[in-house]
Amino acid sequence: MNLVTELPQAVSGQKPSSMRWYICALLFFATTINYIDRQVLAILAPQLQTEIGWSEIEYGYIVTAFQFSYAIGLLLAGKLIDFLGTKKGYIISIIIWSFAAISHAFAGSASGFGVARLTLGIGESGNFPAAIKTISEWFPRKERALATGIFNSGSNIGAIVAPLLVPVIALNYGWQWAFIATGMLGFIWLLFWLKMMKKPALHAQVNASELALIESDHDFDSGQPLSIRQIISTRKVWAIAIGKFLTDPIWWFFLYWLPKYLHTTYGLELNKIGLPLITAYLIADVGSIGGGWVSSKFLKMGWSVNASRKTTLLICAVLVIPIYFVSGISQLWPAVLLIGLGMAAHTGWSANMYTLATDFFSKRDVGTVVGFIGMSGAVGGMLMASATGHLLEATGSYKSVFVIAASTYSLALLIIHLLVPDIDSVKS
Repeated sequence: MNLVTELPQAVSGQKPSSMRWYICALLFFATTINYIDRQVLAILAPQLQTEIGWSEIEYGYIVTAFQFSYAIGLLLAGKLIDFLGTKKGYIISIIIWSFAAISHAFAGSASGFGVARLTLGIGESGNFPAAIKTISEWFPRKERALATGIFNSGSNIGAIVAPLLVPVIALNYGWQWAFIATGMLGFIWLLFWLKMMKKPALHAQVNASELALIESDHDFDSGQPLSIRQIISTRKVWAIAIGKFLTDPIWWFFLYWLPKYLHTTYGLELNKIGLPLITAYLIADVGSIGGGWVSSKFLKMGWSVNASRKTTLLICAVLVIPIYFVSGISQLWPAVLLIGLGMAAHTGWSANMYTLATDFFSKRDVGTVVGFIGMSGAVGGMLMASATGHLLEATGSYKSVFVIAASTYSLALLIIHLLVPDIDSVKS
């Protein structure tokens, strides 16, 4: 019997310390800041569109600029983080994106905002590869979906904090200061990351019992990391990548067009848009944590990884279907609640999609894998952004977007199942 299987028995009388959850909290706050910085533009878009004078198509291109650099950045960042490690990788990422977020304050044209978004996308691309790799290093498989759901919920909290914070700053000090103030948050987070982050085996606040729990899975980290070519030659990575390509664009649509949709459809101005956005993202937050919890709960009940992950994905795919009816609703709050349900279904879906990367691949390759699948989602989002801009310019209707959102997740799950019928047979 090897040491990994003996350790839990040797320290069974000791309660595991909780340092892994403090690390998870740091990932949560990093993701919160990540989404605050990318959400500022969406909230200010109606005001900036009037003040600077860009068209729907130009706004679509500005969003596409972020998606383009984010996609390229993800592919590079994943491999870089596997090489440098999560601590150094996160440091580089958050410094770049924080400076980029601040630089929006100095843009005075659609092209200026496009350049700022390009740089922001490069910096922010490091967040999820670094966070998922950290989860794989700090959590056993049975806790990873829940931990991922918790840190991923920071995306919703960021989208909640932004409409609370940004209008107040913009209305009182000008829109430029909204970008500057939110951009500074990353540097504050960096101080905590530098102090708290170490490898579990080297961390003074991780006791033997927690370390045994973290290392309880048979994760094969010996040998050389896989190359990109080796990774993309497997069906399992394409299962996640195609799933992300199909479904991530729906999230990008909500992130960048929901404030504009509420403004256009229900006449909400900057000082009134906060509560509906907060409500939708609070519901989404429940989905992120709930989706991770359900998947982890199934595993603890003795279900296989295949049954646990796919059942949870099926639940999320079904819950997103009612969003089909949003475009026909004339009243604000029923629409907001249905949108929130769809967003909750997506965040629960997303938590489990990222967890599949840690199910399928070794810890040493997780950064590269998450970078690749994240790139796939960003490419899908880039295409969606440009298409949405042209669609709205031509028709002024959001109906077709909601039809796509209602059906895409079921299609994605079908493809995932066809490519990987049994997750347990391909686990790392």
